[in-house]
Amino acid sequence: MLNFIWVFCMLLGIVFALITGEMAAVSDGILSAGKDAVNLALTMAGVVATWSGIMKIAEKGGMISVLSDKLYPLLHILFPAISKKSKAMQYISANFIANFLGLGWAATPAGILAMKELQKYNTKKDTASNAICMFMIVNMSSLQLVTINIIAYRQQYGSANPGEIIGPGIVATLISTLIGVLAGKLLERWWKH
Repeated sequence: MLNFIWVFCMLLGIVFALITGEMAAVSDGILSAGKDAVNLALTMAGVVATWSGIMKIAEKGGMISVLSDKLYPLLHILFPAISKKSKAMQYISANFIANFLGLGWAATPAGILAMKELQKYNTKKDTASNAICMFMIVNMSSLQLVTINIIAYRQQYGSANPGEIIGPGIVATLISTLIGVLAGKLLERWWKH
């Protein structure tokens, strides 16, 4: 469905450009956007490599394990049915820590593995469990201390102060996470009744 929407929007833009005589602007936009995409991809590849490496060092050095233990009381509230020693809880912890540090790219593999493990606990395989829904809520709202990806984008596009987004980023992601968790817990309680 999403592919259909993108194709429809592109074709609509091209038809509109033909009707209004602005096809040259479309051609220029395609060429400059391609160049910008390659530059951005190279910049982000460096950021991803650096922070994924730092995350791997933290994992091998035991920092992720220590942080997971510290996070468990909070995670137990969010995922009461998942045991502390399970692989699912390890992957959830790694995902949350990576997201908290603004490393969305490093969080993705742990998130995928967490979902696979959570599905093993799911008794209704064709319906998302409460744990899966809560994981998606917290993962998508993504409470972040430092929004590395946004800082990298701002730096790439010439921001005078790329780091000024840190404070508003913390506030916005904290609010979205709290509201998401509250809504998830309310729906979980409502669904039981």
